[in-house]
Amino acid sequence: MVHSVLPNWLNSVHHDGSERYVSTPLPRLEEQVTLRLRAGADAPVRRVFLRTFPDGEQALTPMSRGEAGAPAAWWECRVRVNQPHFHYRFVLEADDGVWFYTAAGPTAHIPWDATDFCLLADYEPPGWLDTAIFYQIFPDRFHNGDPATNPRPEAYEFNGHRPRTYAWGAPPPAGALFPLVFYGGDLPGITAKLDYLQDLGVNALYLTPVFTAYSNHKYDVADYDHVDPHFGGDDALVALRRALDARAMRYILDVVPNHCGYWHPWFQAARADASVPEAEFFTFINHPDAYASWLGVWVLPKLNYRSAELRRRMYAGESSVFRRWLRPPFAADGWRVDVANMLGRQGETQIGQEVVQDIRRAVKETRPGAYLMGENFFDATASLQGDQWDGVMNYAGLATPLLAWLVGYEQGAHGLAETITSPVSWPTAALAATWQQHLAAIPWQIARQQFNVLNSHDTPRLRSRLQGNVALQRLAVVAQFTFPGVPCIYYGDEIGLVDTPELASRGCMVWDEAAWDQEMRAFYQALIRLRRESAVLQRGGFRILAVEADLLAYQREGEDGSFLVILQRSQMPRPAGGLPIAHGGFPDGAQFVEQFSGQTGRVVDGQLALPALPQGATLWHTSTVLM
Repeated sequence: MVHSVLPNWLNSVHHDGSERYVSTPLPRLEEQVTLRLRAGADAPVRRVFLRTFPDGEQALTPMSRGEAGAPAAWWECRVRVNQPHFHYRFVLEADDGVWFYTAAGPTAHIPWDATDFCLLADYEPPGWLDTAIFYQIFPDRFHNGDPATNPRPEAYEFNGHRPRTYAWGAPPPAGALFPLVFYGGDLPGITAKLDYLQDLGVNALYLTPVFTAYSNHKYDVADYDHVDPHFGGDDALVALRRALDARAMRYILDVVPNHCGYWHPWFQAARADASVPEAEFFTFINHPDAYASWLGVWVLPKLNYRSAELRRRMYAGESSVFRRWLRPPFAADGWRVDVANMLGRQGETQIGQEVVQDIRRAVKETRPGAYLMGENFFDATASLQGDQWDGVMNYAGLATPLLAWLVGYEQGAHGLAETITSPVSWPTAALAATWQQHLAAIPWQIARQQFNVLNSHDTPRLRSRLQGNVALQRLAVVAQFTFPGVPCIYYGDEIGLVDTPELASRGCMVWDEAAWDQEMRAFYQALIRLRRESAVLQRGGFRILAVEADLLAYQREGEDGSFLVILQRSQMPRPAGGLPIAHGGFPDGAQFVEQFSGQTGRVVDGQLALPALPQGATLWHTSTVLM
């Protein structure tokens, strides 16, 4: 393959969907918008054109050179947003050739339209996400508020086994069936600990499933219409909603529309009689015992959305599952949808897009400000174009590449016994490119709504994945809270919880404060406070500025200043010295203050003079208005 070498001046070119570059990031259809492009003041640019694509035919609009002064010059034009999905790029005519600039960056080759910048006309985001800090709770392991509802052996039988509730935090005995190991955590327990969560600073909860099911994780739902009695029943969720309202906090529920549990009445009715309406909800290969299930797990029969009746019950009907729980008295603020990447997909039947669009319509009709977020470990960009998910759990676009950079690349797959691993450190350039391509493939507004997790109940705990390295945990959390999107903490990460041999990442929350990592909790509190108070971190632009062997630096910029985020992974400190940042629009003389240490720095000859940087993250702020 032949690679083109780009001239250095192209590093100074920048545009994104934030307010410094787009006068109205959320335009109405037919609204006039001013688009701005920044380039180095000494860049050999003769002319700049905005390339749009109205109704399938390209249009080129000349841009005017506006204000200029070291180190930057601005080009701008006004354009009418004349279609719902308005995509555009820049064409730069320079002394050394013609160059193209899209959300994926500058190129010498003619780029694909898929990498264009994009504005969504008439898009209505869940506005409350700007200041949201989520906290994920696995209810059975958070806090036991009502021991009277603890699962007991006489409650039910599950494939020859019976549930048992163990003493809080005690390891289960060898041979215990993992799904039937309970600790009694419930919704009253969450309500009782809201003061703790409010003190931490979080203001939104993501609860893994609470609907009636036989397992501790509840992804084998047996009744979509009721909260599990072992979690306190429907009344406990109403009480939690009221307690959250009193604290101006929100919550989203977890729903499993891809499959249900084996003992769900729908499936039992379908097994008993192939002629009942519920039989078309499933795919029987050989009735009644051979049927499609999630990844071959027999207790999780796959739901078949070719059935209009299933669609009616799940989301289309007025009393459907997706609608019911968004209404009072439960009034959930949104949904996390389990295995969203597999929904409506089954062999020759590939109707996922249609199903998700219908779900979106139902959710937004019922509660316009609801957050509709899906689980997806892979490339979800096709479903993040404004007509399907508001966001997804951002493993692929944030966490997976970041952790590969910190502790090494590895990849596995369902059914593969081996793991693909790299014998060398994952390059910083690979991290930067992965982040950039995921951001480039979706509209900026959607990027701001991504659900930014570092770990969850489905992955190793962050501190365990980082082999106990506290400096790297801080680095990862700084990245999480400064990256475009909505941060979510997995319960207990803030106090230093690690995986356990028996329960993996689903161990019991520790409530003995003497066992907490208090410094880490204070660190989370400080970042939460900063994120909730900073418009720059909520809505500001994003740009990668520096890529070194063991260092990545990026900026978030807004009208009232900028943050410079420096991630340094090596155990060996980066020696004191300058970091070139003039191409980020920082003028000479700009003063920076480091958020945690109070150290100061100044830009001289286009470089920020930095002290030696140990392993970890530093977060530099300047109130200097960028050129």
